[in-house]
Amino acid sequence: MITIDDFKKLDIRIGTVVSVEKIPEADKLLKFIFDIGGEERQILAGMAEFITDLDSLVGKQMPVLLNIEPRTMRGLVSHGMIMAADVDGTPILLFPQKEIPAGSVVM
Repeated sequence: MITIDDFKKLDIRIGTVVSVEKIPEADKLLKFIFDIGGEERQILAGMAEFITDLDSLVGKQMPVLLNIEPRTMRGLVSHGMIMAADVDGTPILLFPQKEIPAGSVVM
């Protein structure tokens, strides 16, 4: 169990996908660029085997965790984490019910 104060430490915001591409020579890694309300963030995610139509994600919005330690993978730095549901080991992306301003706080 965590307290509400622990939860409030998480900076989860809505990001809008600006671009997404597969990382060459990496079977699972995708590089996303998100608009987080006037700031762009590069976030890497090991979802390539589950997402085939990358172009369909451009313009989509999804929750991202921003205040997690940066992580270097394949020479690229990830500055966040995409929030997704895990269904039997498959990530299912989450989307807001309607379009909202990029950078909106998830609470």
